[in-house]
Amino acid sequence: MIQDTINNLKEITSKLYKATLEDIEDVKKAKHESLLSRNDVKIELMDKLKDLKQMLNEQLAAEYQDGKDISVYRASVDELELELRELYKTNGKLAAIVLPVKEMYREIIDDITEKNGGRLVDMKA
Repeated sequence: MIQDTINNLKEITSKLYKATLEDIEDVKKAKHESLLSRNDVKIELMDKLKDLKQMLNEQLAAEYQDGKDISVYRASVDELELELRELYKTNGKLAAIVLPVKEMYREIIDDITEKNGGRLVDMKA
């Protein structure tokens, strides 16, 4: 049961990692539609990841309380942790690409609204 949960976590982590790499490529190629369509899938995967992480913690705690040796899962959990760290690092690369673009758009909008008296669109009749 615990190993199945760990395997599910690894599978989801792998899917998120691949999707993040695809996001980086799509940002570079300005393929916004692909990014948006994948975003819903990524959010769903992150929710599953969070739920499974909680389940794994509960399963390990229950095994430990029952006096079972949970160290047999150490290698699998360590491998999962490495995969999660790689996902985190890759997501940081995506953020490093996307956040400057977001800031540039914010500055453009701020500049336009300042020139239009606080409005994004200046409607003159």
